[in-house]
Amino acid sequence: MMMEMAEDTRENIVIVGGGICGLATALALHRKGIRSLVLERSESLRATGVAIIIQSNGWRALDQLGVASYLRQTANPILSGQFKSLNDNKLQKLPVGKEELRCVKRTDLMNIMADNLPQNTVRFGCNVLSIELDPITSSPVLKLQDGTSLNAKVVIGCDGVNSTISYMMGATATNIFNVCGIRGFTSYPSGHEFGSELKLTKKDDVQVGLLPMTTNLVYWFLTRKYISCKSKISHSQKLIGDMAAASVKDFPSSIKEMVENCSLESLHLSDYMRYRPPCDVLRRRFRVGTVTVAGDAWHAMAPFIAQGGSASLEDAVVLARCLARRTIVGIPSGRMSKTMVEEALDEYLKERKPRVLRLSLQTYLIGKMHDTSSKFIKFICTVFMAIIFYDSHGHTRYDCGTL
Repeated sequence: MMMEMAEDTRENIVIVGGGICGLATALALHRKGIRSLVLERSESLRATGVAIIIQSNGWRALDQLGVASYLRQTANPILSGQFKSLNDNKLQKLPVGKEELRCVKRTDLMNIMADNLPQNTVRFGCNVLSIELDPITSSPVLKLQDGTSLNAKVVIGCDGVNSTISYMMGATATNIFNVCGIRGFTSYPSGHEFGSELKLTKKDDVQVGLLPMTTNLVYWFLTRKYISCKSKISHSQKLIGDMAAASVKDFPSSIKEMVENCSLESLHLSDYMRYRPPCDVLRRRFRVGTVTVAGDAWHAMAPFIAQGGSASLEDAVVLARCLARRTIVGIPSGRMSKTMVEEALDEYLKERKPRVLRLSLQTYLIGKMHDTSSKFIKFICTVFMAIIFYDSHGHTRYDCGTL
């Protein structure tokens, strides 16, 4: 999929970032018969993180992308859930099982999307340094690290929390919660004892969650308050493992054994949980000319409701549908007018903003309760959650529609 790039080349639709959102957007456009070019700065597909929890809304989007049936074969459904507090020994059921919930490897998701794209859709080793609008045509011009420029009619920024495209639009850096997270896989050659149940266990400021993926593989995550020595730990898989084991020393033996016996190669330590404040999502337009954003570049959200990846898949479906409806039907892609593209992008942002705003707000309120030690702030967040998000899992029933 690697290609040489001539200086000052031209493309119709350029997607910056070859992660989950970038590949999903390219695949959605491909399903509508629209060609795009994905620029990825790494030399190969690179999945940041370990696994991705996909709830029913995400599976609806994957069905539209045409890859859901394959991914369902790689991960068993989660049929029930429980939350246990070790502080007061209380146990409560979680509303899991009514809607589809599975956990898949990020590499599986990215590989199947890439495999369904035409050859040469992804161009590796392309680091976008900046983006400008041509002073005469107002078309976006991408400046690449190798010194070349790429002129595009449409640019879609899917380049993550530190998005170059978002910064071009005037968006500030994402905010942080003082919470760090560790994720990993643990293999059970003779089978595990967790069945098909999501388990959340909490003690003080440490919470551990586990999701069985198959009868022999479990994905788990751990969140806790930020530790100042994190920067040294992140460069050593063994130190990450030691930190995880120390964090669960007072947890049940099944959890301690799961963490201690995990695959060191799979361990991933997240720094502060990053998010874009709901007010930023609300007030910013996130379109300049024929440039827009999707995924974390627009609505980075901490993983407290496990919707970051699924929301990106939704973005891809809606964006492709809007571009196809407004600009492509009956018109060769090379003759797209700037006005038609802008109308399509505005339609995409208008449809997505209410959904993204609710997800961002719900995530923010939960994150704030994890982040603060103030009982007053916790109380205020709890009240808002009870009023606005009385159906705490309602976000999983959203349908992004058809391509």
